[in-house]
Amino acid sequence: MSQAEVTTAAAARPAPSPLWALSLFRSEAGTVFRRWRTIALLGVLAAVPVLVGIAVKMETSDGGAAGHGGGGPAFISQVTNNGLFLVFTSLAATLPFFLPMAVGVVAGDSVAGEANAGTLRYLLVAPAGRTRLLLAKFTATFAFCCAATLTVAASALAVGALLFPLGDVTLISGVTVSFGEGLLRALAVAGAVALSLVGIAALGLFVSTLTNSGIAAMATTVGLLITAQIVDQFPQLHAVQPYLFPHYWLSFADLLRAPVYWDQLLDNLGLQALYAAVFGSAAWARFTSKDVTA
Repeated sequence: MSQAEVTTAAAARPAPSPLWALSLFRSEAGTVFRRWRTIALLGVLAAVPVLVGIAVKMETSDGGAAGHGGGGPAFISQVTNNGLFLVFTSLAATLPFFLPMAVGVVAGDSVAGEANAGTLRYLLVAPAGRTRLLLAKFTATFAFCCAATLTVAASALAVGALLFPLGDVTLISGVTVSFGEGLLRALAVAGAVALSLVGIAALGLFVSTLTNSGIAAMATTVGLLITAQIVDQFPQLHAVQPYLFPHYWLSFADLLRAPVYWDQLLDNLGLQALYAAVFGSAAWARFTSKDVTA
């Protein structure tokens, strides 16, 4: 279908109602979460806390302390005292690679996968419009960000409760809070982690509009993720590091202080919003002018 044909069809159809926009999001979300690839990704993410919990339990079975050699994810030394810390440990372990890789796969396939399968042109004929369709795909990708983060957190909480004691939580600053407040802070941490993935989601969506190959889009997005992570490790490149989307990812640890340190948390949210605005706009500009012939 040529650009002219799509434009003519768009002009002939009536304006979609808000209910149609909601059903479009539901359709896109259903498409994302029904794929076997998505289910497999969530399964892998759910398995990470299980492996971490079992490893810590085995390491401390002789009375030793977890992470006594200084290695392992953050908070791992406190897991044996309170299973709730397995939530923070698992999020810290999955955030550098596993969570963003899963998001990159979903975002990279969002448009390119449809184009490769030949279904994108049929979506464009429906009374949705390219802008609404792209927004629905981004919203569905963000829903996956939330689902993936909550999968890790819920799995870690269940494993932590099964293998370790639960109780009052001693924060990084040394203040002890109730288990209920600790749960609320864990929920806030999960929310911060999910929002931290907005940048890679927007970047992946933009890459997805540049090609008709879902595999190429996914590989490019994951490659950009790895490149940004590597660049963020070199002190010589400190001038550009604050502009890299993963730079403030581990700032969620500041939610475990009393009082909470907001500076880097707000820097992270601002950076993710900047990436969403820049690459979301680039994706819109590319997608609205793209000639869909597949």
